[in-house]
Amino acid sequence: MSVPVFEEYEPAADCGCAGCAQQRRDLALGLPVRAGGHPAAHGARRALVLVTAAGVVMGGGGASALARPPEPADLTTGAAGTSAAKAKASRTAATPDPAADTPQGGAGPLHGAPGPGSQPSPVSTPTGSHISTASLRKTTRSEIINRAKRWVNVQVPYSMERYWSDGYRQDCSGYISMAWSLRANEWTGSLDRFGERIDRTELQPGDILLFHNPANPTKGSHVTIFGGWTDYTHSSYVAYEQTKPRTRKQATPMAYWNNSDRYVAYRYRGVVSGGGGTGGGSGAVATPYPGAAKFGPGANNAYVTQLGRLLVDRGGKRYYSKGPGPRWSDADLRATQAFQRAQGWKGKEADGLPGPHTWRLLVSGQGKDIGGSSGSGGSSAHAPAFPGRGYFRPGQSNAYVEKLGKQLVKRGYGKHYLSGPGPRWSEADRRNVEAFQRAQGWRGGAADGFPGPETWRRLFR
Repeated sequence: MSVPVFEEYEPAADCGCAGCAQQRRDLALGLPVRAGGHPAAHGARRALVLVTAAGVVMGGGGASALARPPEPADLTTGAAGTSAAKAKASRTAATPDPAADTPQGGAGPLHGAPGPGSQPSPVSTPTGSHISTASLRKTTRSEIINRAKRWVNVQVPYSMERYWSDGYRQDCSGYISMAWSLRANEWTGSLDRFGERIDRTELQPGDILLFHNPANPTKGSHVTIFGGWTDYTHSSYVAYEQTKPRTRKQATPMAYWNNSDRYVAYRYRGVVSGGGGTGGGSGAVATPYPGAAKFGPGANNAYVTQLGRLLVDRGGKRYYSKGPGPRWSDADLRATQAFQRAQGWKGKEADGLPGPHTWRLLVSGQGKDIGGSSGSGGSSAHAPAFPGRGYFRPGQSNAYVEKLGKQLVKRGYGKHYLSGPGPRWSEADRRNVEAFQRAQGWRGGAADGFPGPETWRRLFR
């Protein structure tokens, strides 16, 4: 994998050319606190200005050494010497990235974006707490990637203080704010409030990998957009990122060249695109939560029908003697409550009335299914719970895929395997599942080769 070549240049303290003079001024002034600079470095910068100026006037060779800022304290030990030693070892042991130092500014309103785009984010939310899902703009994974590609195509220059024509700041966190369609320019210290932390094995296009250095945000803090794995080893991925000198898309080691183990994976909490949907819920995947008023006693609308069909698809068929239909019924309440309890919720969280979180899990195919669905024979109660459709689609690799494959072989539907089965989803898995589904008498979208709750229940029955 080729890594862009870069070179660090330190201007001489006694050189009077315009280039070196400008470099000295940049080093002396550094990044202001209002733009994300660390307050502890403010005093050092003031001293640095005086030392640099003295070096120019006196022509002293020692000014360069005196003007170097102190090493940042180590995040774990607080010892500058230890930090310097670790940094040196890191530079010799791993390939450095040319844009590792990407300081971030604070959250701010959008510039040049009239209407809803200029609304500030709810920055009054306490640090570490999540932004309400209801207040987030809904978007799909494909829309996130398409927005990310726009900046790549036009090669937006990196800047922590400038704003692109769409109103977003031209640094890495402004790039994520744009791709996620946030209402304001966030920074690496606030982006996590708009996402749900996930394991790296769950990464899908549109998710992010975030490293925020709380000890000194100007040292190493960075964020990238996950665009998909480069191969089956999952050791590198396609990263969309805003970095010096401009937006780029390229294969990147998991999770990054520097501070790799400190990058955390997050999924935007407003994403409404689920996995490859199967069966009756395909059109519901991108449906935003319509509001609590659409559900409950007296409700009669298409959303109630959609809810019922989603619940049936997740193992709630036994609660419906007929339907589901548009009029809210006790069957809808009981099925919703069963789904909520399957997630481990209790009390008001499992009151049978779908809220934003319940709806999001249903339309995206995430969360746990209702245990013990209807059908002949009671042996299905001993079958492992269906983990969700998201585990069975191209690019996924997990234990559920291997469990599925082994059960297909056991039931006599493994003829398409040339080797395995294994944990990585393949076309052989899909064709074997399709053969099993057709054996149930299903056709069309019901026999597309992607397992749903009923396929899973019958396979393990």
